[in-house]
Amino acid sequence: MKKLKKSLFLVLLLAITSTLSAKTIKGIVEDAMAKTPLAGAKVSVVGTSNYVFTNTKGEFIIEALSNNTLLIELKPYVSKRVKVGNQSFIKVKLAFIILEDEVAEEDMELMEVVIAPSVHKSMTKRRAYGTVTGASESYPNWNTEEYATIHENGYKNPLNDPLSTFSIDVDAASYSNMRRFLMNGQTPPKDAVRIEELINYFNYDYDNPKGEEAFSVTTEVATAPWNQTHQLVHIGIQGKKLAMDNLPNSNLVFLLDVSGSMSNSNKLPLLKSALKLLVNELREGDKVSIVVYAGAAGLVLPPTSGENKGAIIAALDRLEAGGSTAGGAGIKLAYATAREQFIKGGNNRIIIATDGDFNIGASSNAEMERLIEKERESGVFLTVLGFGMGNYKDSKMETLADKGNGNYAYIDNILEAKKVLVNEFGGTLFTIAKDVKIQVEFNPELVQSYRLIGYENRLLNKEDFNDDTKDAGELGSGHTVTALYEIVPVGVDFNQGSVDPLKYQSAPKTAKSDFKGEMMTVKIRYKEPDGNKSKLVAKTVKASNKNWKYSSNNFKWSAAIAEFGMILRGSEYINTNSYEQVIKLANESKGEDEFGYRREFLRLVESAQLLAKK
Repeated sequence: MKKLKKSLFLVLLLAITSTLSAKTIKGIVEDAMAKTPLAGAKVSVVGTSNYVFTNTKGEFIIEALSNNTLLIELKPYVSKRVKVGNQSFIKVKLAFIILEDEVAEEDMELMEVVIAPSVHKSMTKRRAYGTVTGASESYPNWNTEEYATIHENGYKNPLNDPLSTFSIDVDAASYSNMRRFLMNGQTPPKDAVRIEELINYFNYDYDNPKGEEAFSVTTEVATAPWNQTHQLVHIGIQGKKLAMDNLPNSNLVFLLDVSGSMSNSNKLPLLKSALKLLVNELREGDKVSIVVYAGAAGLVLPPTSGENKGAIIAALDRLEAGGSTAGGAGIKLAYATAREQFIKGGNNRIIIATDGDFNIGASSNAEMERLIEKERESGVFLTVLGFGMGNYKDSKMETLADKGNGNYAYIDNILEAKKVLVNEFGGTLFTIAKDVKIQVEFNPELVQSYRLIGYENRLLNKEDFNDDTKDAGELGSGHTVTALYEIVPVGVDFNQGSVDPLKYQSAPKTAKSDFKGEMMTVKIRYKEPDGNKSKLVAKTVKASNKNWKYSSNNFKWSAAIAEFGMILRGSEYINTNSYEQVIKLANESKGEDEFGYRREFLRLVESAQLLAKK
């Protein structure tokens, strides 16, 4: 009898133990109405410090006990609690928070950018989605996102405009921001799509620079996939990749927005997780300071060795969101801190992480621009990391990076944080060339007309190319930069428009030259990271009648991205909305795709295609 009781006790104990033992829970989080995956949703085990964020497919993996409850949060959706129980896979559908019935028609239009179309249609009816009756900085109930207006580059005649001059752009924020919209079942606003940033989100297989060269230059010419009578010129720059052992010591200042607008799970919590990934990459010789700003600015972590990761992570964990946003004061304190700890010959950089919603002190784009232009003279570079949605100020973030000798990324999920801060660690944080400008001269014997695809916000005057006082873009370790020109060859039927005959001067004539076969000359000026005098690199590009079908994977992939960007922007320079051709080009050229970024692009094209059909 005793043996039987003991056996029953052991069976009962085993059952209880197995019920309460930790197990791996997999799951997916979706928009309840649009049925699309939600990236960046926070999945936490209630009563513990254990949490994860969903990936770009809305998926998550977390350890939990059977008697635990999972809390799923993603503003502006209604949070949801789910009992674990015996489940090993959990599918969670989050419902969008909507306003009260009394919503003005003009407010509806403002919210269309944030709310999936299928949800927007239901907003005039009361549904069980939850309500929000008032706005606060942490959760505005209307869309206030801001994007700089983009006027698409048009065709130019090389007889009148032989030179095209622009600053390089290694930013990739527009791509991940575009992805955020598409994954939420929305088409991105036209001005949120910067085609050069979509193209430069990806690395390309260019030849590495030789010897002491800072970068190599690769060019290719073939027919344009979207217009067989036109040609496409592909210009690729490959920055020298510094070995990790040779990277200089870093003096990093984390400038973190902890205002009320950063309280959402895809803002400050994601920001903390992202910077922890970066902290894990730091070395003993590196040092980190943390400056925060809300209603005021303050230093919350004095300069700390990268070896002391525990102290840096503990300081991040203590941060909480609340208050208004004094961005200008924070920037001044961050630069002062960076100057005090300046490492000569080192990597001196501020990493600002924010939604860009500044509202106290210096806050306008013009004020921020003047502030950054003054501070950059100290030799401190700037990296801008954008977070969040609804009140996101893309135009301000772009200005900060552009004027602050820096780069700009939008972090919509933890995988994007890993891409920017781990996989592309050197390119994001270590500059190998600054003030990099490109100037192209076209040969009117072969080129009837040309247009630069993208880079509208990076155009320079032709005189700026030789002016070393003019600011331009920075190139990081291992970075690639790609630019595309669409060319109308001489002899192709093309209506560029006309102007009245000149009264006081003769119209320019095409001079016969000895430069047979030369379509254009590409010139690049750049400075060393700590230099003030520029160096010049030049390369001629020969004409070619090669069909795009026989071009390189680099050419095809960049053309696919450019065509997709033009479709999203509703470009007047593309004849058809051929998502099928984009998919064909991308499939043919995606290559090895180590991290899956190119496969993800194909899924985004398919999503955009479905939205277009709606």
